[in-house]
Amino acid sequence: MTLMHLEKPGLRVLGVAESYRGRHDEGAVSHLAGVVMRRDLRIDGIGFATTTVGGDDATGAVIRLVASLERDDLNALMLSGAVIAWFNVVEADRVAETTGLPVVVVTYEASKGLEGAIARHFPGDAARLERYGRLGERSAALLSNGSTVYIRPFGLSLREAAGLVDAFTIDGRIPEPIRVARLIARGFRGASGSGAI
Repeated sequence: MTLMHLEKPGLRVLGVAESYRGRHDEGAVSHLAGVVMRRDLRIDGIGFATTTVGGDDATGAVIRLVASLERDDLNALMLSGAVIAWFNVVEADRVAETTGLPVVVVTYEASKGLEGAIARHFPGDAARLERYGRLGERSAALLSNGSTVYIRPFGLSLREAAGLVDAFTIDGRIPEPIRVARLIARGFRGASGSGAI
């Protein structure tokens, strides 16, 4: 899928972020929030899902969140990282294929990768390492405000992905759909289940 007309105010992006903050007790969950935002930065919908801390269900959680919104007008999905909830890997390629939406994974710091940490915390978990490996390399993208983010595009070109992130970033490095989703996810740490508002 190709994104067209980034300048159109009706362009809609779903930004997804999580609430997880460092605890990995057995059976713990992380709450995901999704915010539909138009190009003119109007919020146009909110959805929720949960994923298991240290589990392998993050991909399904993101797909469920998208489905719960019951929208056919979304143009793209932005994920705040693809390794969430203590090494629960979102298979961004599968999300893109299942939802039909191009996906941009956005991170904010340079990194040498997480293979060593995954192997240390989950010895012998070849499937988790394989899922992480399929994410591929990140590419630096310089935003028009001078900030640098690191992106992985799925279903769109690197140039389109960088343009999309830039279009939705006012200041700093965090695109507005992700920034708002992060705030909402933190506010709903005590909530459970999935659904849409």
